[in-house]
Amino acid sequence: MTNRGRNPLLVVYMGALLAFLYLPIAILIVLSFNDSKLAMVWRGFSLRWYEELMHDGDMLTSIRNTLVIALIATLISVVFGTLLAFGLERHTRSAALENGVYLPLMIPDVVTGIGLLSFFTAITFPLGTGSVIIAHSVWGIAFAAAIVRTRLRGFDRAVEEASLDLGMREVPTFLRITLPIIWPGIVAAALVVFTLSIDEFIIAYFTAGQTVTFPIQVYSMIRFGVTPEINAVATIMLLFSMVLILTAYLFARPRPGRRSADAEEPTT
Repeated sequence: MTNRGRNPLLVVYMGALLAFLYLPIAILIVLSFNDSKLAMVWRGFSLRWYEELMHDGDMLTSIRNTLVIALIATLISVVFGTLLAFGLERHTRSAALENGVYLPLMIPDVVTGIGLLSFFTAITFPLGTGSVIIAHSVWGIAFAAAIVRTRLRGFDRAVEEASLDLGMREVPTFLRITLPIIWPGIVAAALVVFTLSIDEFIIAYFTAGQTVTFPIQVYSMIRFGVTPEINAVATIMLLFSMVLILTAYLFARPRPGRRSADAEEPTT
């Protein structure tokens, strides 16, 4: 007989691991409501640091730059990533091509940033918002292709073939049948790429030039020490990222009801 009781040592180990991972984040969130200018000295609950953030011109400018970059990079990544996913899933079986497509996901960000900086310098491309958008799209396309492709693998192609057999052309078939089915995967890919673009620092640091993004602004602030304003910024960034990731998960997870409905498509 197997012992299904809880192992006390395992419980202690898991508790210590979870505390190590999440206790610093919890402390950061609590200290963001500290009324003191000293980050580690508690003087009472206050929202003053969140109010100061709303009046920080440099911070608001960096947030605007980051949102513009993230939106455009996400659009580029989703369009080309979806097309790339279709090409890999439907029209090629080359392992070398697949490995080459996903290679940007495995290269360290420092190497990617230095390589892009050297490339932009060699072609005399001005560093700024445009260069950061291109840089974020490099790995954003790979992320989008990987996510959309997982949706395509569970796609029943018999539905497309039935549409084509009934006389509908390829483009209307894609727009009216294929796209609605894989749409949750596309939305999930967009949310993931958007989140990663907002959080990304290293590549933007090498390719931004005079453009200041949100992570770069935070880095410039933290060099002079951790303050409650930094804690407030980190808390907002954490909550925003968690909402986007949770939304992406809800869109990307398989829906048994929808899959069974697709499988039971009536035949003519």
